[in-house]
Amino acid sequence: MSEIKIGVITASDRASKGIYEDISGVAIQDTMKEYLTSEFEILYRCIPDEQEQIEATMKELCDKEKCCLVVTTGGTGPALRDVTPEATENVCEKMMPGFGELMRQVSLQYVPTAILSRQTAGIRGNSLIINLPGKPKSIRECLDAVFPAVPYCIDLIEGPYLEVNESVIKAFRPKAK
Repeated sequence: MSEIKIGVITASDRASKGIYEDISGVAIQDTMKEYLTSEFEILYRCIPDEQEQIEATMKELCDKEKCCLVVTTGGTGPALRDVTPEATENVCEKMMPGFGELMRQVSLQYVPTAILSRQTAGIRGNSLIINLPGKPKSIRECLDAVFPAVPYCIDLIEGPYLEVNESVIKAFRPKAK
């Protein structure tokens, strides 16, 4: 078992019922495997768009399982059932609005409807939670944009040291003085 754990949560009524395959959760897992050279374990959950269940799953992955990073997909749009950002805000001690701002900025280069996205990020204890959109292409575009800051953020919240594959993604860490 690895010291580094990454949680992946898909919030989708239909995927959680097996009506369709969860390609978004798979896309996040595949991207993490490309990005990281550190040994890590993925803890995957596919759950309905129910705010209480999303919050409970985030708490489980952060508090009990000690994931340093929890990445969600789904539930970030304006539809009535889209409640992932609300769940994230309820469980986090600190919100990190720059993540959502950058993800929307990047997505707007591809689709005008990116302005409807409500992705966000926050800190719960020693865990960073990032909400991503639901489409695999958008997931990769957003992760490519924000992930360079993720390892340093996890350093700052006293999480494990994440090593990245520099040929795929470059992590930014300030030079030691």
